[in-house]
Amino acid sequence: MMDTIVKIQRLRKEFGLLTAVNDISFEVKKGEVLGFLGPNGAGKSTTMKMITGFLTPTSGTVSVDGFDITERPLEVKKRIGYLPEGAPAYPDMTPLSFLNFIGDIRGLSSSQKLQRIDDVVSRVNLESVLYQPIDTLSKGFKRRVGLAQAILHDPEVLILDEPTDGLDPNQKHEVRSLITQMAEEKVIILSTHILEEVHAVCSRAIIIANGKVLADGTPNELESESPNHNAVTITVKKTDNPSAVRETLLAIPNVHKLETLEESDVLSYRLQAKSNLPIVAEVSQTAYEKQWEMLGLSVESGQLDEVFRTITTTSSRIN
Repeated sequence: MMDTIVKIQRLRKEFGLLTAVNDISFEVKKGEVLGFLGPNGAGKSTTMKMITGFLTPTSGTVSVDGFDITERPLEVKKRIGYLPEGAPAYPDMTPLSFLNFIGDIRGLSSSQKLQRIDDVVSRVNLESVLYQPIDTLSKGFKRRVGLAQAILHDPEVLILDEPTDGLDPNQKHEVRSLITQMAEEKVIILSTHILEEVHAVCSRAIIIANGKVLADGTPNELESESPNHNAVTITVKKTDNPSAVRETLLAIPNVHKLETLEESDVLSYRLQAKSNLPIVAEVSQTAYEKQWEMLGLSVESGQLDEVFRTITTTSSRIN
């Protein structure tokens, strides 16, 4: 059984009249990679800043490995690696001098520091820019320097705010691979606007909007809320009576809706299922019984962006 490492209870943050985070509660276990999703201004970065002790909650509690962030802040911060939004660093330092500085602050011995710097520089591929001022680096390299400092002390918990922002596709792949490698022994919480990233690295995702948690589940569980979950697209050879084909498909139990995709050289339809129930077997059987010449049959798992859009826009209308 996985251990709960991070525990958030009724977390709230107010800035004057603005409530940025509104009564959020969740737990994260060792080995989980939690994706934090939400539109701009949803409260993601504010929540991360409270978990790391960068901001003090208005109310509620954050505990990491049993230590409360307000009562034992140093114990919590020892266990956390944090990549803030924008990956801030001292611009006149080189990556090497910056990592040496971070190692000293983290209390690493000289031998530990050398070993850890060698390790993280190799992991995030910083060798080519080690001696350049950080101010001269590209956005992607600055992001890598930020990631290197976050993992330098091999923390139990990683809080990563937009870890692949500004990286090219190859660099994104490298960072995602690194996150996957580290995931088994750590708790990783990352915010992202990139929904493909959730599938690539996250074992679980939370959708937040207007400071509230609106959904929490595995990527597949969230996708199952999509209107197109279990939708079936069928393509058959053209017949003399397309309307009869449509009527037959609509008569299948648990088919809720039919969308015509093409009725020219072939007949192609997307069928939505009632209550997202599986219908592919019934559709295939119907085609067989009607002796249609089937050219294609596919099932959709649903799309995370549809779920995200539906949940967050509905929340905006309600609030």
